[in-house]
Amino acid sequence: MSPQPLIDVPFDCRHTCWFCAEPSNHQFEYHATAITPHQSLSIPACKECLKLAKQNQLTSIWDCQIAVKDELMRIYAKHLAIGINWTEQELIESEFSCKVFEGFKKSAWMMYLIAKERVNAPGWPLSVNGIPLDNADYEVGFEFDGVKYGSLSKAVNHYSHTLGLDKLFFEAILSQVGRHRFGYAVRISRINMVSHKKVKQQVLKDIAIEQGQPLQNDIWF
Repeated sequence: MSPQPLIDVPFDCRHTCWFCAEPSNHQFEYHATAITPHQSLSIPACKECLKLAKQNQLTSIWDCQIAVKDELMRIYAKHLAIGINWTEQELIESEFSCKVFEGFKKSAWMMYLIAKERVNAPGWPLSVNGIPLDNADYEVGFEFDGVKYGSLSKAVNHYSHTLGLDKLFFEAILSQVGRHRFGYAVRISRINMVSHKKVKQQVLKDIAIEQGQPLQNDIWF
């Protein structure tokens, strides 16, 4: 399979992860489907964000970006909590004395700042070969069955956890049919909760064919 075109990278963002702004030496390949509002492309990514992005492709690179941010917030929740419970001055003036707490005192604020900056990193505007990717019609929030979610990824996480769905399979269906058929993706995922991997792969192939775009076998599992 030929590599996807790399997005345009500003000079001052060379070797920088688009998701979290940490140094990067990897590329995440986003494979567009029939309903994706942009072409397939490659994004500079650090090792951690690359892994998270592969697990949360969803319906567009922007949905994927938000999902990666959600996962980073979950992974580094304790680091982010430092800034909620302390100020930098309070840490400096704290009276921690034992070796464990003394180490925390010295490194805690830096850990908080790093986690905060990664979660807040906006990424630069996307373009390929000088042509901007239009996200004017992209919807950040998501509403389903009368409930409003901060993002599509939060809705996916909620239903996957509540109903015990295979999250990767659920997301793979969504990437083929789009967020407007979220209920359909839930139903198909529930029907195939105990299905073998090969059965799920065949379901995805059938859906992709119905959507007019054959499934790329190496994307989902």
